Amino acid sequence: MELSIISFVISILAIIVSVLSLLRKPSVTPVQEEAINSKGLRLQAYERLVLLCERIAIPNLIHRLNIPNISAVEMKIILAENIRQEFDHNSTQQLYVTPVIWDAVRNLKEQNIMLVNQVAASMPADASSGELNKKILEIMMSQPDSNLHEMVLQSINFEARKLMDKK
Repeated sequence: MELSIISFVISILAIIVSVLSLLRKPSVTPVQEEAINSKGLRLQAYERLVLLCERIAIPNLIHRLNIPNISAVEMKIILAENIRQEFDHNSTQQLYVTPVIWDAVRNLKEQNIMLVNQVAASMPADASSGELNKKILEIMMSQPDSNLHEMVLQSINFEARKLMDKK
Protein backbone atom coordinates (compact mmCIF):
# COMPACT_ATOMS: atom_id res chain seq x y z
CA MET A 1 0.00 0.00 0.00
CA GLU A 2 2.83 2.38 0.71
CA LEU A 3 4.15 1.92 -2.79
CA SER A 4 0.78 2.76 -4.32
CA ILE A 5 0.52 5.97 -2.21
CA ILE A 6 4.02 7.03 -3.27
CA SER A 7 3.16 6.34 -6.92
CA PHE A 8 -0.04 8.31 -6.54
CA VAL A 9 1.76 11.32 -4.98
CA ILE A 10 4.45 11.24 -7.67
CA SER A 11 1.76 11.14 -10.37
CA ILE A 12 -0.05 14.13 -8.82
CA LEU A 13 3.22 16.07 -8.61
CA ALA A 14 4.00 15.25 -12.25
CA ILE A 15 0.57 16.52 -13.31
CA ILE A 16 1.00 19.72 -11.30
CA VAL A 17 4.44 20.35 -12.78
CA SER A 18 3.10 19.71 -16.29
CA VAL A 19 0.17 22.10 -15.82
CA LEU A 20 2.41 24.79 -14.36
CA SER A 21 4.86 24.49 -17.24
CA LEU A 22 2.01 24.86 -19.74
CA LEU A 23 0.65 27.92 -17.96
CA ARG A 24 4.02 29.56 -17.54
CA LYS A 25 4.92 32.27 -20.03
CA PRO A 26 7.61 31.11 -22.45
CA SER A 27 10.98 32.48 -21.52
CA VAL A 28 12.18 35.20 -23.85
CA THR A 29 15.68 36.56 -23.73
CA PRO A 30 16.12 40.33 -23.47
CA VAL A 31 17.47 40.37 -27.03
CA GLN A 32 14.40 38.51 -28.31
CA GLU A 33 12.10 40.82 -26.36
CA GLU A 34 13.81 43.90 -27.80
CA ALA A 35 13.46 42.49 -31.32
CA ILE A 36 9.76 41.80 -30.74
CA ASN A 37 9.19 45.30 -29.37
CA SER A 38 11.19 46.87 -32.21
CA LYS A 39 9.17 44.95 -34.80
CA GLY A 40 5.96 46.07 -33.11
CA LEU A 41 7.06 49.70 -33.09
CA ARG A 42 8.04 49.52 -36.73
CA LEU A 43 4.70 47.98 -37.69
CA GLN A 44 2.90 50.71 -35.76
CA ALA A 45 4.94 53.31 -37.63
CA TYR A 46 3.95 51.82 -40.99
CA GLU A 47 0.34 51.83 -39.83
CA ARG A 48 0.58 55.50 -38.83
CA LEU A 49 2.12 56.37 -42.19
CA VAL A 50 -0.73 54.66 -44.03
CA LEU A 51 -3.14 56.76 -42.00
CA LEU A 52 -1.09 59.89 -42.73
CA CYS A 53 -1.17 59.17 -46.46
CA GLU A 54 -4.92 58.68 -46.36
CA ARG A 55 -5.42 61.90 -44.40
CA ILE A 56 -3.33 63.99 -46.82
CA ALA A 57 -4.79 62.42 -49.96
CA ILE A 58 -6.29 65.33 -51.87
CA PRO A 59 -9.81 63.87 -52.32
CA ASN A 60 -9.98 63.02 -48.61
CA LEU A 61 -8.74 66.48 -47.63
CA ILE A 62 -11.27 68.20 -49.86
CA HIS A 63 -14.07 66.06 -48.50
CA ARG A 64 -13.03 66.63 -44.88
CA LEU A 65 -12.17 70.34 -45.15
CA ASN A 66 -14.70 71.57 -47.68
CA ILE A 67 -15.84 75.01 -46.51
CA PRO A 68 -18.34 76.69 -48.79
CA ASN A 69 -18.44 80.47 -49.14
CA ILE A 70 -14.73 81.12 -48.71
CA SER A 71 -12.28 82.16 -51.39
CA ALA A 72 -9.99 79.83 -53.30
CA VAL A 73 -7.00 81.56 -51.69
CA GLU A 74 -8.36 80.82 -48.21
CA MET A 75 -9.07 77.22 -49.19
CA LYS A 76 -5.56 76.86 -50.60
CA ILE A 77 -4.12 78.00 -47.27
CA ILE A 78 -6.36 75.62 -45.32
CA LEU A 79 -5.46 72.63 -47.52
CA ALA A 80 -1.71 73.30 -47.51
CA GLU A 81 -1.62 73.98 -43.78
CA ASN A 82 -3.56 70.82 -43.01
CA ILE A 83 -1.13 68.74 -45.09
CA ARG A 84 1.82 70.28 -43.23
CA GLN A 85 0.23 69.74 -39.82
CA GLU A 86 -0.60 66.10 -40.54
CA PHE A 87 2.94 65.50 -41.76
CA ASP A 88 4.56 67.30 -38.81
CA HIS A 89 2.38 65.39 -36.37
CA ASN A 90 3.78 62.11 -37.73
CA SER A 91 7.38 63.16 -38.36
CA THR A 92 8.74 60.98 -35.54
CA GLN A 93 7.72 57.87 -37.47
CA GLN A 94 10.81 58.34 -39.63
CA LEU A 95 12.80 56.75 -36.78
CA TYR A 96 11.13 53.39 -37.39
CA VAL A 97 10.79 53.11 -41.17
CA THR A 98 13.25 52.82 -44.01
CA PRO A 99 14.62 56.03 -45.54
CA VAL A 100 13.01 55.07 -48.85
CA ILE A 101 9.55 54.98 -47.26
CA TRP A 102 10.09 58.23 -45.38
CA ASP A 103 11.26 59.96 -48.58
CA ALA A 104 8.19 58.66 -50.40
CA VAL A 105 5.86 60.05 -47.74
CA ARG A 106 7.70 63.39 -47.72
CA ASN A 107 7.48 63.55 -51.52
CA LEU A 108 3.73 62.87 -51.34
CA LYS A 109 3.33 65.78 -48.92
CA GLU A 110 5.35 68.10 -51.18
CA GLN A 111 3.51 67.01 -54.34
CA ASN A 112 0.11 67.59 -52.73
CA ILE A 113 1.07 71.07 -51.51
CA MET A 114 2.53 71.90 -54.92
CA LEU A 115 -0.62 70.72 -56.70
CA VAL A 116 -2.85 72.83 -54.44
CA ASN A 117 -0.62 75.90 -54.90
CA GLN A 118 -0.34 75.52 -58.67
CA VAL A 119 -4.06 75.06 -59.22
CA ALA A 120 -4.86 77.97 -56.90
CA ALA A 121 -2.38 80.18 -58.80
CA SER A 122 -4.14 79.37 -62.07
CA MET A 123 -7.57 80.38 -60.73
CA PRO A 124 -9.08 83.85 -61.12
CA ALA A 125 -8.66 86.15 -58.11
CA ASP A 126 -12.37 85.95 -57.26
CA ALA A 127 -12.61 82.13 -57.47
CA SER A 128 -14.43 80.27 -54.71
CA SER A 129 -13.26 77.32 -52.65
CA GLY A 130 -15.73 75.12 -54.54
CA GLU A 131 -14.18 76.09 -57.86
CA LEU A 132 -10.70 75.38 -56.55
CA ASN A 133 -11.68 72.01 -55.13
CA LYS A 134 -13.46 71.04 -58.34
CA LYS A 135 -10.46 72.01 -60.49
CA ILE A 136 -8.02 70.09 -58.25
CA LEU A 137 -10.18 66.95 -58.43
CA GLU A 138 -10.56 67.29 -62.21
CA ILE A 139 -6.79 67.45 -62.63
CA MET A 140 -6.32 64.41 -60.40
CA MET A 141 -8.97 62.42 -62.28
CA SER A 142 -7.39 63.28 -65.64
CA GLN A 143 -4.07 61.73 -64.53
CA PRO A 144 -4.99 58.40 -62.87
CA ASP A 145 -1.69 56.74 -63.82
CA SER A 146 0.41 59.31 -61.98
CA ASN A 147 -1.17 58.77 -58.56
CA LEU A 148 1.73 59.09 -56.13
CA HIS A 149 -0.63 58.44 -53.22
CA GLU A 150 -1.31 54.87 -54.39
CA MET A 151 2.36 54.20 -55.11
CA VAL A 152 3.37 55.35 -51.61
CA LEU A 153 0.67 53.19 -50.01
CA GLN A 154 1.83 50.18 -51.99
CA SER A 155 5.43 50.80 -50.91
CA ILE A 156 4.45 51.08 -47.26
CA ASN A 157 2.37 47.92 -47.55
CA PHE A 158 5.28 46.06 -49.17
CA GLU A 159 7.74 47.11 -46.44
CA ALA A 160 5.29 46.20 -43.67
CA ARG A 161 4.68 42.77 -45.20
CA LYS A 162 8.43 42.15 -45.41
CA LEU A 163 8.72 43.02 -41.74
CA MET A 164 5.84 40.73 -40.78
CA ASP A 165 7.30 37.83 -42.76
CA LYS A 166 10.60 38.04 -40.87
CA LYS A 167 10.93 35.52 -38.08
